[in-house]
Amino acid sequence: MIFMVEFTNRLINETSPYLLQHAHNPVNWYPWDEEALKKAKQENKPILISIGYAACHWCHVMEKESFEDKETADLMNSDFINIKVDREERPDLDHIYMDAVQAITGSGGWPLNVFLTPDARPFYGGTYFPPVSFQNKPSWKDVLISISGMFKNSAEQIEAQAKNLTGYLIESNSFFIKSGHKLYHSDSLFDKRNLDYIYDNIMKLADKQDGGFGRAPKFPQTSTIQFLLYHYYYTQHSEALDQACLSLDKMINGGIYDHVSGGFARYSTDNEWLVPHFEKMLYDNALLITVLSESYQLTKKNQYKKTIEHTIDFIKLSLTSHEGGFYTSLDADSEGEEGKYYVWDKKEINQILGEDSELFSKYYNVTEKGNWESKNILHCNLSVLEFAGQNNIEEQYLVQKLEKCRQKLFQVRSKRISPRLDNKIILGWNALMIIALCKAYAALGIDEYKRLAVANMNFLLKRFKGEQEHLFMHCYTNGMAKYPAFLDDYSFLISSLIQLQEITAESSYLLKAREIALYVINNFSSLETGLFFYTHKDQNDVIIRKKEIYDGATPSGNSIMAFNLIFLSKIFNIPEWNEIAVNICCNLNKSIISYPTSFAVWATLLQCLTYNFPEIVITGKQTEGILKDFFETFIPFKVFQSTTCENEQFPLLVKKVVSENAKIYICKNYSCQEPVMEISKMKEKLKELGEN
Repeated sequence: MIFMVEFTNRLINETSPYLLQHAHNPVNWYPWDEEALKKAKQENKPILISIGYAACHWCHVMEKESFEDKETADLMNSDFINIKVDREERPDLDHIYMDAVQAITGSGGWPLNVFLTPDARPFYGGTYFPPVSFQNKPSWKDVLISISGMFKNSAEQIEAQAKNLTGYLIESNSFFIKSGHKLYHSDSLFDKRNLDYIYDNIMKLADKQDGGFGRAPKFPQTSTIQFLLYHYYYTQHSEALDQACLSLDKMINGGIYDHVSGGFARYSTDNEWLVPHFEKMLYDNALLITVLSESYQLTKKNQYKKTIEHTIDFIKLSLTSHEGGFYTSLDADSEGEEGKYYVWDKKEINQILGEDSELFSKYYNVTEKGNWESKNILHCNLSVLEFAGQNNIEEQYLVQKLEKCRQKLFQVRSKRISPRLDNKIILGWNALMIIALCKAYAALGIDEYKRLAVANMNFLLKRFKGEQEHLFMHCYTNGMAKYPAFLDDYSFLISSLIQLQEITAESSYLLKAREIALYVINNFSSLETGLFFYTHKDQNDVIIRKKEIYDGATPSGNSIMAFNLIFLSKIFNIPEWNEIAVNICCNLNKSIISYPTSFAVWATLLQCLTYNFPEIVITGKQTEGILKDFFETFIPFKVFQSTTCENEQFPLLVKKVVSENAKIYICKNYSCQEPVMEISKMKEKLKELGEN
């Protein structure tokens, strides 16, 4: 059967799955490129930039309602230069124009639709617009007609709005430091009382019934959970650990977690973690694996171990390329419906599970009525141990029964039409997954996780290399790497190299991390603030170079870069790198302390600097056993190296004796105590240094 395609636009030549989804819209879409920007100036037309991503439900809705409509497309084509952007390919553009829309409307989201002057300055925008006006929200056609009329008849008003909005973007880009203000170092910042203030401010937002922080919609906020784990380690404040574990437990038991296939959705639409926004993103799962691994090291809760394994199995099956890279996401929709792939009808479960259906349905709260649009999102209210006790069932029997049932549902689900895969491979998100695999290997000792991490790093270093030395590219699709990497990419990559060195003892990873860090300092630094710009100094297709500092769905490149500089300064004895990170923290201190859930990685950085993390070296020709025990040990911050032979290349390894049996050195500022030979003795030494 031959299907006729009525329209094809310039997006047909792109590699982004999201852009290709729009390649047959009647809208004359351009990608963000020189041709489109030049045409806007030549024809003196406003630019419409529409930003989304492949897994975005409301992006699909607006496409179906408006961008596939010929009459609407004619309006767009006649009066605008229309540009489609994949926010995951061009996060730099998304950051700039999202800030503009938030300034205009007070909120943001995707699809992001922004109207620009011919020289790309924003003057109006919003998110989703319906095809007909609804609840005081104008229709998309009304917006197009209004903006077109204003541009033709009120040019001065448009120019004034663009000037004011661009000025706001520039001013907000350096809101925390005045021009010419000298960087300062304040020892009082690194005071344990400040960490108590941060903890108190986090707990004010903590949902002590359902876990997490704030109200719906609820995001995992893994960095905030991580701060609480570290706070417990240093203070033994049990409420911190309780809130961290409550948050993880509620997510794992809730509908945000896929009990059949593994993996977490992006966020929950309710307070109870029941109804997710069904898209699954690589970065969310990587960050959750990381914090679950650290939680398992600390608590040894079997539920965390099982969830780590199940989530990595999902990534291996659904988000891994044949080259060893990790894909970006799975869509929220399938067959045009949000969540259809994931939900269940009670009758269907009865047919699949037979006599086991009653037990399974009771545990996962499956009912005839359903809990979401007459269907069931699997979730549980009790742990296996609690449910077994309340129902007088032997725990191991229940575990085996539930697993058998989930496997049956998995086989049936695998025959459904699956959500669309976004097969972009993003450098920074893959680096986050390497970190997660390193953490999971350390916590669980599963060799496969180390092999996956090494294979992915080899893939990144080979396929993402740019033409210039130390230049990396941002994303890779179908054999093609595109767009120079952004600060996040470099920061996460450096961090993953550091983590991979820890579990492999391969020193070349540290040398590569130092090379890349120096490249970032030379090409991304802001001399005025000490922070790093999001874009390379030679990139010239954005109206401003932003400095991103907020820790959001992913950590900010600046906070991770500060961590990197502190660790590398210890590894290579480069004190000026440590000073860069310390100065940045000093300039952000009020924001970090007052708004810790928006600066959660920065808050953990303050913990790191306040508690003076140790330097640990393990030497010996036979280190396998002691390394296993060491990796299983929860130590929030450390500089760690191990070696099986004498090595004078790194300051921490200089004059370290390598004998047959393993020795553990605990050091501070390169001054080391007498080595010990047991992990229990190491823990005692750490306590003596005030690390516990």
